[in-house]
Amino acid sequence: MQNTVHFILQGKGGIGKTLVSTILAQWIAGKDLAEGQQPLRCYDTDQENATFSRYKAMNVKHVPVMTDSRTIDNKRFDALMIDLLEEEGNCVIDNGANTFSPLMGYLIENDCFALLQESGRKVYIHTIVGGGDTLHDTAMGFVSTAKATSVPLVLWENEHFGLLQSAAGKQFIESQTYADNAQRVVGRVVLSARNADTFGADIKKMNTARLTATEVRESDKFNVMEKQRIKVVFRDLFEQLDNVQW
Repeated sequence: MQNTVHFILQGKGGIGKTLVSTILAQWIAGKDLAEGQQPLRCYDTDQENATFSRYKAMNVKHVPVMTDSRTIDNKRFDALMIDLLEEEGNCVIDNGANTFSPLMGYLIENDCFALLQESGRKVYIHTIVGGGDTLHDTAMGFVSTAKATSVPLVLWENEHFGLLQSAAGKQFIESQTYADNAQRVVGRVVLSARNADTFGADIKKMNTARLTATEVRESDKFNVMEKQRIKVVFRDLFEQLDNVQW
């Protein structure tokens, strides 16, 4: 994987965008290290909850795109684009719900996806669909993103809010909504709901401390079984990412 740009985009807040960003960044960073490539570059454009930038091991650059008067400064988006275009390597951009519409508007108005592709970058949009009560809103977000761009999509199915199925029991990937846009999807990653008292508590502890899986492995704050469960989760996720058609 070389010179890829990954946008994590979903208009609904609290659906797991930063979680996806951290998982993806750790997977890419491991690939970069193994292949001797330039270090991964990570960006956080979330103005209200810049959680991704608090993962110190990932050296995330916070890009505050709002002015003091709470309006969007497009020139700050310009600076982000220039960063993406002028340096080699892989990039992950986490985006908050509050800046989703302005960022999408900027990217489309300035034809940024085409510019990145013409500059030798492979561009991907990672969009999240959640289960339970979040299914309808996030599914509509998936559709709007698919219709707004021609960029390959990676679908993340977040089961932590419930299963991704309708009241009639039909899975999201069996729905017409998904079928109408399935040709755009180059891969799917399932964030499986596991035992909340063990796996869930361990992942929460890890995320609260803003640690990577590698840092957990080396930490004395996690016992051997906590480390094992986190290892199981990341092994599953990394195997799914290995199977995406990049």
